[in-house]
Amino acid sequence: MKTAVNKFRDGFRARLRHPFSLLAFLLVWAAMLLTVAILAFIVIHILVNGIPYLTPSLFEWEYTSDNCSVVFAIINTLNIVGMALLIGVPIGIFAAIYLVEYAKRGNRVVRIIRLTTETLSGIPSIVYGLFGFIFFNNALGWGYSMMSGSFTVGIMILPLVIRSTEEALKSVPDSFREGSFGLGAGKLRTVFRVVLPSAIPGILAGIILAIGRVVGETAALIFTAGSITKVASGLFGAGRTLAIHMYLLSNEGLHVNESYATAVVLLVTVLLINLLASFVAKKLQKKF
Repeated sequence: MKTAVNKFRDGFRARLRHPFSLLAFLLVWAAMLLTVAILAFIVIHILVNGIPYLTPSLFEWEYTSDNCSVVFAIINTLNIVGMALLIGVPIGIFAAIYLVEYAKRGNRVVRIIRLTTETLSGIPSIVYGLFGFIFFNNALGWGYSMMSGSFTVGIMILPLVIRSTEEALKSVPDSFREGSFGLGAGKLRTVFRVVLPSAIPGILAGIILAIGRVVGETAALIFTAGSITKVASGLFGAGRTLAIHMYLLSNEGLHVNESYATAVVLLVTVLLINLLASFVAKKLQKKF
């Protein structure tokens, strides 16, 4: 805390002679403080209203209208996250490798792919849900299922994975590639043994953001994965996630307190997943 205060004081004194620089400096700090304050308010509000209702009955295996158990929703959420990552991450990473390492600069195909990626990132999640419902649920006959939901959100996270991987690959110095080529390594070996290991932290940062989006998704999954209060019976079984469970509880108006408790569980789940991903990132970084 003292270090931050000292930095602010030193920066403020250094910019006193330059009004525009001082204004920009104050705006940056104000934006930073506002962001932290909003995050703190949301987290504190959820914890204060949710923790008192984290009762043992909330974690019973069988769901009833009295206990509003979240165990089935936690399992369904983890299943959706794992399947969505298996679908979206490999496609996104290989697409980014093509764009950065293999495609010629200024290539028309590259421009089309980037335009498509930016368009996909701007599509509302409800549109993804309607697409998944029409294509996966009805056209392919998968119905309300984990498979339909996973493919839908897997497509949703593609732009995020592609852009983050692309930026991570671009941050790797060209000298790494030149050194590998100079030692006689081919293009494929250079990409997978030199470039990708160096870009792992940036790639995993994008994957963590993708996990957060999948965990918090409701509109796309309520149309595809369904809202049944039980653990999905398999890949083609239906079930609701934590976010859908929380939304439906609050929407009914009868279990608002339990919806706050579910929000606490969702917050802790996201935190644990992010910590696990960060731990894996550090291990992989040390390994390579």
